[in-house]
Order: sequence, then C-alpha cells, then structure tokens
Amino acid sequence: MNPKLKAVEDAMYPENKHPEFGPGDNITVSYKITEGNKERIQEFRGDVIQVRGSGATKCFTVRKISNGVGVERVFPLSSPFVDGIAVNKVGRVRRAKLFYQRNRKGKASRIQEKRQLETAAS
Repeated sequence: MNPKLKAVEDAMYPENKHPEFGPGDNITVSYKITEGNKERIQEFRGDVIQVRGSGATKCFTVRKISNGVGVERVFPLSSPFVDGIAVNKVGRVRRAKLFYQRNRKGKASRIQEKRQLETAAS
C-alpha cells in the first residue's frame, strides 16, 4: 500500500479498541440503530464466518439462525455504528472462510470450542 495513503487512512480512522477474533468465534456485536430521532443499541450474536480486508477497510461477516432462517450481516470494523464487540466463545476451525456453514443445519452446524489450558495459580 502507498505510504502516503496509509498515513491519511490512519489519521482518519484511529485504532479501534475491539478484541481480537477470527473465523469460527461466537461474538456479540453491539450496533447503534437510529429510528427517527431516537437511537438505540441492538445486539447481533452469531458466528464469524469470514474476516476480510485490512486496516480501515477491515470487515467481518456474522451469521446467526433466527426463527429457523439463516441471517448474515457484514460489519465494517472501523464503523462508528459498531459500539462494541464481545467474544463469547473461541471456535476451533481449519479454514479462513466458513461458507460451508450456509448448507448445514442443526447439530451439523456446530463449531467446536477451542479449549484454553488453565495455568495453576500456586
């Protein structure tokens, strides 16, 4: 990337304070919704099926099942409407793009959770 363009991009979009996450993780995205002159925060909880882009143009897609119908939403990471991101579970996957999840239903669509080794505090 052009260094001058990167410098302008970094000045326009300061660093976000969002946690690290990747494909397969179950996250909750708090998103600001404006209805008329009222503003509220709506939470979208689901599995990350892809992360693409870099820097200010980084986007991620979250998929959830709502009333038996799959719903996907793309969120720009540097958007001012993304109020916060919380990582619920860290998934164990072997791919960067999980588009095969669109064809799976029920138990077949579950993603295994990555187990963290607990260190003994002595």
